[in-house]
Amino acid sequence: MWQALFEIDTKYVPIKPIGRGAYGIVCSSVNRETNEKVAIKKIHNAFDNRIDALRTLRELKLLRHLRHENVIALKDVMVPIHRRSFKDVYLVYELMDTDLHQIIKSSQALTNDHCQYFLFQLLRGLKYLHSANILHRDLKPGNLLINANCDLKICDFGLARTRSGKDQFMTEYVVTRWYRAPELLLCCDNYGTSIDVWSVGCIFAELLGRKPLFPGTECLNQLKLIINILGSQREDEIEFIDNPKARKFIKSLPFSQGTSFSRLYPHAHPLAVDLLQKMLVFDPSKRISVTEALHHPYMSPLYDPRCDPPVNVPLDMDIDEDLGEDMIREMMWKEMLHYHPEVVATANA
Repeated sequence: MWQALFEIDTKYVPIKPIGRGAYGIVCSSVNRETNEKVAIKKIHNAFDNRIDALRTLRELKLLRHLRHENVIALKDVMVPIHRRSFKDVYLVYELMDTDLHQIIKSSQALTNDHCQYFLFQLLRGLKYLHSANILHRDLKPGNLLINANCDLKICDFGLARTRSGKDQFMTEYVVTRWYRAPELLLCCDNYGTSIDVWSVGCIFAELLGRKPLFPGTECLNQLKLIINILGSQREDEIEFIDNPKARKFIKSLPFSQGTSFSRLYPHAHPLAVDLLQKMLVFDPSKRISVTEALHHPYMSPLYDPRCDPPVNVPLDMDIDEDLGEDMIREMMWKEMLHYHPEVVATANA
């Protein structure tokens, strides 16, 4: 596939390559035992970069426990032949047709019904994650997979964290900047589920306007763009900034009156604009929560709280950031075995 060797279980028949990224190549395939179409992601030399290897391990650990119709399902992980020296990792996901980034870029008309349905599913998936204490931390249109009947699934959990006290600080380069909440841009140590709500607001705005709302070139420029649109913040709205230098920077920005979202999106449904305004609030403590957003009048025609499954996810799924390559490989191997009881049986025989 695109000059890359795919060494996969014989039950999968490869169809065609469908995507490539920094991590490797994805091809579509059919499971001949079930006739189900799947996507196989090959992560080439998974241990060359320790940070990337930790991302893959985190995705494996989380997705094994997550079951929700708006979260991508990990169907299988191939067991390599050599337990202690394997280099490539093959992940098998349910197959989706495209992602939200491609849809926003396309010339396909997006009606209010489309925007409402996409946002509804994103919020439902996120409510499930947040109720399990999981922050996604990297929501963007490219991480929202869509199929032909407009079903949406959240993917890419390599940066997700469970909300425990440790490792709350997030390294600078991590999250895609355009969707990054002010409290992350300002290096606040203590952040919570509201960072995902900010990202959802940015995605929603991009659905309404067909272009990114805050396409910053670097961190400080990103903050300037946000203040330009939201307007200068009052003293009580920047109290959450615990870094004196960061607070000083925000105060030093030229005064901005801000621009109303109804002017930016004149054709949007008034309730959509109202919900967007409540998501894109500078102070995280005043931002609407996911559950509140689902109860907002814009969502209420679609939302039925009785249909939300409870979450059965072990609470602390954080991984020691200092693990060495051998330990990460061994932990990945153990994750793979959850999908292959037959290997466990032969090992124990």
